[in-house]
Parts: sequence; structure tokens; C-alpha cells
Amino acid sequence: LGRIVAQIVVPVIAVLARAIPAAYAQAVQNAKRNGVDAATKQGAGFMAIRRMAKDEALMILNLSEKEATNIKAIQERYDKYFAANSVEKGGSFYLQSKVYRAKELLDEFIKEKHMEDKGER
Repeated sequence: LGRIVAQIVVPVIAVLARAIPAAYAQAVQNAKRNGVDAATKQGAGFMAIRRMAKDEALMILNLSEKEATNIKAIQERYDKYFAANSVEKGGSFYLQSKVYRAKELLDEFIKEKHMEDKGER
């Protein structure tokens, strides 16, 4: 019985060992041909973490471009939307995490802007 199983399993593994790399190579060629290559170079590839854009963060927190550097306005909107989407209140963890990431990005933006302003002086 073991011999029969081995005679079946070994050829299947051999076929898969050749088929999987060939399929991957074909997928990469198709992606390059269809313009997906540029997106993967920017960090949006398979299993890559996509960073939120500043305009998306502003939209999530319902802020204007002028309010993007106002720490108090960002904190107020963050508190409001984070509490509104609380799981305990029947909100969405996904939306709550989007609000958190939006604030995180805008805080980084303010910090970078502050560093730039210090460098110019």
C-alpha cells in the first residue's frame, strides 16, 4: 500500500514543482504587460502594506487642506469619529482603524512640516 501511495505522490509533487514556478512566471509577465509593474514598484504589490494618502486621511477625518496642520482640529475629529465607531457602541473596528491611521498619518505630516520649518530657520 505504501508503495502505491508513493508511486502516486512522487509524480504529483514533480508536476507541481514544475507547474507552480511556471505559473508564477506567467503571472509576472501578464502583470508587466498590463501595467501592473508600476504599481508593484510603488509598494502596492502582493502582501505589501499600502500607506494611506494624505488626501484620504483628510477625507476620513472630514478636514480641509487648511485644517491639515491644526493639531486641535485633527484631535477633535479623531475623538469624535473614533468614539462614534467604537465596537462597544455597535460601530465598526475597520472604520475605527481607518480613523486611527488617518490621524497617525496627519500627525506624521505635522511633525515633518515642523521639522522642515525648523530646518529653514
